[in-house]
Amino acid sequence: MTTPVFLGSEIYRGSTYGSWHPLRIPRVSTVMDLCRAMGWLSAAQYRQSPRAKPKALTAWHDPLYIEALMRAEETQDVDDATRARHGLGTVANPVFPEMYRRPATGAGGALLAVELLRAGGVVFHPGGGTHHGLPDRANGFCYLNDPALAITALRQQGLTRIAYVDMDAHHPDGVEHGFKGASDVLMISVHEERRWPFTGALDDDGGGNCLNLPVPRGFHDAEMALIRDMLILPALAAFSPEAIVLQCGADAVTDDPLSRLCLSAQSYWDMVAAVQSLRCPRLLVTGGGGYNPWTVARVWSGIWATLSGQDIPDRLPQEGEAVLRGLSWAGHSKGKSPPATWFTQLHDSQDETPIRDTIRDRIALLSARPAAQGVLP
Repeated sequence: MTTPVFLGSEIYRGSTYGSWHPLRIPRVSTVMDLCRAMGWLSAAQYRQSPRAKPKALTAWHDPLYIEALMRAEETQDVDDATRARHGLGTVANPVFPEMYRRPATGAGGALLAVELLRAGGVVFHPGGGTHHGLPDRANGFCYLNDPALAITALRQQGLTRIAYVDMDAHHPDGVEHGFKGASDVLMISVHEERRWPFTGALDDDGGGNCLNLPVPRGFHDAEMALIRDMLILPALAAFSPEAIVLQCGADAVTDDPLSRLCLSAQSYWDMVAAVQSLRCPRLLVTGGGGYNPWTVARVWSGIWATLSGQDIPDRLPQEGEAVLRGLSWAGHSKGKSPPATWFTQLHDSQDETPIRDTIRDRIALLSARPAAQGVLP
């Protein structure tokens, strides 16, 4: 496979976790629409994400949990025992009409991506990146864990060096739970400190294969660039992965309501380009968090442009602007009067604050770890 592939689905259009939930906003459908409006997404590049079959999900998830999830969608109800045992029907993981079909589509996309990548290539799966899901429990808006399923499927293909890199503002506790201490998986996460799920501490090495870098509020582009160049890229080069899964949760950007980080969209695009330049045979780029409809659409559409070799204009054409002007963000103050740049461009301003010593010190500490040098247990 030489041409990058975009995985999408119409199930994301109109599907919502509820009118009060952070995931009430459109995300994947907007990226599909915007990329098509920009002329970036041809029919040959687009593939429909299938819905994973229950048996395929049990490669990583507990069969009893999958049964409970399917039953909850069918009945649109969860009893107290199921809620306590499997985390379904909670404030974070509510009952909603597509509560099995939607995450199963994300999981199916991840499994299709791995199959497409068997002989090498690049796949963008914005509906993926649900990195909090646990084998037998919904967790942090994530009913299934498609990155864990992708890593498991890559292993089943016989790969022995798989790297997982996570840019989401929240630590990927589900992925770390699944592969902690695994000698064939290198995990790197940059996430906000003192932020739910309160895992991924600096001294948490996951049994030797995790590089966890919690960062402080106000974390900005120059700091991410330093981490990218001094820690992430050297660790990946030393590990020499046969496949990379790059999670690009868009909640680390300025103006996301669920973090206090200050990345611009350019940080994501630069990370994607840098990882792509390593020429790893297989690259799967997913979505993840992101709770401002405009910032998510702009970040992820720019990721696809980067992966597929498109030029990102300074000003969007009328067709692209119309997609962004069609969005709304009910229930949030920033949705009442969004700045004009959210409609007219994908780029946004970058923070010029100097790099803090705490960032340099943490990079130095992690760079000395065996995992950063490709020496795993």
